[in-house]
Amino acid sequence: MWKVESPRARTRMVLAAGLILAGLLGVADAAAQSAPGDTVVRLRLDGVVDPFIADHLERGIADAAAAGNAAVLIEIDTPGGLDSSMRQVTEAILAARIPVIGYVAPSGARAASAGAFVLMATPIAAMAPGTNVGAATPVGLDGATGSDKAVQDAAAYMRSLAERQGRNADVASSFVTDAVSISAEQALAADIVEYIAPSAEELLTDVDGQQIEVDGATVILRTAGDTIVDDDLGGFVGFLHGLLDPNLAFIFFWLGLALIVLELLVPGHIFSGTVGTIMLILAVISFGLLPVRILGVALLLGAAVAFIVEAAQPGLGAWGVLGLVFLILGGWFLYDRAGGGGVSGWVIALVAVMIGLFFGLVVAKARKLRDLPPPIGPEAIVGQEGVALGSGLDPSGVVRINAEQWQAVTLGRRIPAGARIRATALDGFTLTVEMVEAPDTNPSQPSARTPAADASSAPAPADERGTT
Repeated sequence: MWKVESPRARTRMVLAAGLILAGLLGVADAAAQSAPGDTVVRLRLDGVVDPFIADHLERGIADAAAAGNAAVLIEIDTPGGLDSSMRQVTEAILAARIPVIGYVAPSGARAASAGAFVLMATPIAAMAPGTNVGAATPVGLDGATGSDKAVQDAAAYMRSLAERQGRNADVASSFVTDAVSISAEQALAADIVEYIAPSAEELLTDVDGQQIEVDGATVILRTAGDTIVDDDLGGFVGFLHGLLDPNLAFIFFWLGLALIVLELLVPGHIFSGTVGTIMLILAVISFGLLPVRILGVALLLGAAVAFIVEAAQPGLGAWGVLGLVFLILGGWFLYDRAGGGGVSGWVIALVAVMIGLFFGLVVAKARKLRDLPPPIGPEAIVGQEGVALGSGLDPSGVVRINAEQWQAVTLGRRIPAGARIRATALDGFTLTVEMVEAPDTNPSQPSARTPAADASSAPAPADERGTT
């Protein structure tokens, strides 16, 4: 059974359908504008290549691929880091199911040591003007270049990464074998990177249309005008990564040691001792994760021992000067400086001055304060025992306590001279005392006799004797 509708009703239905269709098209257009395929995720390799940043980059690449983003952009500015963390990052890049672009930025940044390996692993490598890459020779804990075996292994790995991405393998391997470091312009001319771009947005425009191999398939990049979304480390993990800084680790080591020494010299400062211990622990953890040299660590420990010996005597003597020399050398040789990393010379100088002043002035002053006799006050005199002097106390008089004489009063019975007394209160400069023990009057003990007494007890002369 068919139902016949009026022309007006059909007009209303057409208008309603048009409005619904327009709304759906608007929603679809908005969804298309924010589609994951038009978004590039930016990850930052900033600072030391450590386990925190390695986990972050590995997870960020996997999440971007799962979300269907157009690409991942890794901005690199690192002095290097741990070999194990570097290999974790390069393996994540090589196994990525999404295009990964390596970009050394901003101007003044570097991809040194482990950072050079990360850049070579990316299918597209770019640098900002004023940046450098290289200096990737492995360094042993003794501060010297790694063994031939370690160098050859690292050089072979660098060569394999460059060959896989179609780059100049000879120049790339020279980063390891000869510690070569080159500028962005030199890297472009030597076929180490494909692009030089002043900003991430211009780089995405430059790489638009390039074909690369991703997960065994050819992918054509369409990134011009794409939105860049930052995926920062953030949170507590970011705080821990920030602590793994060569300068902070060096500062925390010496500041923690100074606070602990202050706690030992002036007991009772729980806050300083606790904070110093926490800082020292953080410094030790940082040294364990950072690529430190055993030479630098040994010099820092030698400096610490010298300063502790110096703390036993006020002033800044020979041990203090030796400690300052070890401090400066330890800070300079603590890390490999080939890639521009390590403790800043300004930080070393500032810490040396502060530690010199601390042990030369603060420690000496603290020792003098510690050696002062305890102050005489209510807390020190009340409860102490002494002896009544003069004619005793009736009710006032003078007593002696701790080799000092005090005006005193008694609230009880008269206290004779020589009696043992105890201070019970102090009011201004007047003590209130009580008798503890009366003077010794034992007749069995010999006593001093006066000449007058002796004369009175002597026999009388013969002419003064009575007659019978």
